[in-house]
Amino acid sequence: MFHHQHPYKPFIPENATKLIVGTLPPPRFTTGELKEDDVDFCYGSRDGMLWQIIDRIFDLDLKFENTPEAVKQRKDFLASKGIGICDTVESCRRDKIDASDLGMLHVELRDLIGILRKHPEIDTLLFTGGNSKNGPEFFFRKLLKHHDIKIKVISNDVPRVHQFLLDGRPINTVSLTAPSGSANRAIGSMELYKHLKKQDPEFNTIDFRVLQYRQFFED
Repeated sequence: MFHHQHPYKPFIPENATKLIVGTLPPPRFTTGELKEDDVDFCYGSRDGMLWQIIDRIFDLDLKFENTPEAVKQRKDFLASKGIGICDTVESCRRDKIDASDLGMLHVELRDLIGILRKHPEIDTLLFTGGNSKNGPEFFFRKLLKHHDIKIKVISNDVPRVHQFLLDGRPINTVSLTAPSGSANRAIGSMELYKHLKKQDPEFNTIDFRVLQYRQFFED
């Protein structure tokens, strides 16, 4: 059984007010078998779209390659915007070596509640996916339940927004549409996407994510 250990520690700048929250990068990031156009950092998979989306929102001209410069670009951006990254999963076991969330077994979670207590300026968690089984929000809700912390709905529109109180401090969570190809079918079924696609036949699922993510990354 493959031991899938998260290869990166949380990256949280001192000025962080937002935290991007996922699960685990693909297994090749744990084994060190990166591809030429992977970036050796959080969300660095060439198959993922998060950094493509951020690149378009902020016009960063990011490099998508396995170089120290590409990593530095991303860290510098996060520090300049007060955005951190801390995934929910520290490690898991896998029967099949792939990046499937559903394939995670014997999951060990990070103490995200303790991490939030150490960073009192963070007021928003940006989940890279919804509350499906073994997704980042799913695991975070397990942590909240363990700490007997209630969460309430702020907006039930996609992306859904919730709020919880941590020692009296309000923290919002945003369930972004996942920046992976597996979410494209769900996007295609959304009425808003259909409407925008009808207005502009060139409009695609990455364009849709850029519109969605922009409001939460820029504010």
